[in-house]
Amino acid sequence: MRVLPNRVLSHRLLLACALALGVAGCSSDNTMHDVGSGATAISSGTGARTLGVNSYLWHATLDTLSFIPLASADPFGGVVITDWYSAPQVPNERMKVTVYILDRNLRADGLKVAVFRQVKGPDGWADAQVANDTSTKLEDAILTRARELRLASEGN
Repeated sequence: MRVLPNRVLSHRLLLACALALGVAGCSSDNTMHDVGSGATAISSGTGARTLGVNSYLWHATLDTLSFIPLASADPFGGVVITDWYSAPQVPNERMKVTVYILDRNLRADGLKVAVFRQVKGPDGWADAQVANDTSTKLEDAILTRARELRLASEGN
């Protein structure tokens, strides 16, 4: 019998746990959408639990930032943090985005976007200034997508 090193064993165990969670998450969809407020409720055996953020803003944020890999996404706290992303056309520049969904209602002030930018120099990556309107443009794109999602759900 071959003995695996602890590091390989722990990676395999972590992979098995991740696959098990992924399969469990696909087993059923217990979400219910409240079209009026945009709140999403997750049902359980004891009753429904409503998320703390607007589901249209949440889904619009994920749709808008889908081209960037996510570092973390908390649907209860309403925080989406991307990983660093470099566009293929500009490999010496990268950006990271953090989105805070602050309200359960679909409102323009229920969203805050922070953008971070770095430029690669001879000493490695260094923080750089972000254009003043970058966060506003991202907020507008997310809000526009949220309105589209709401209109689409009202038509059903």
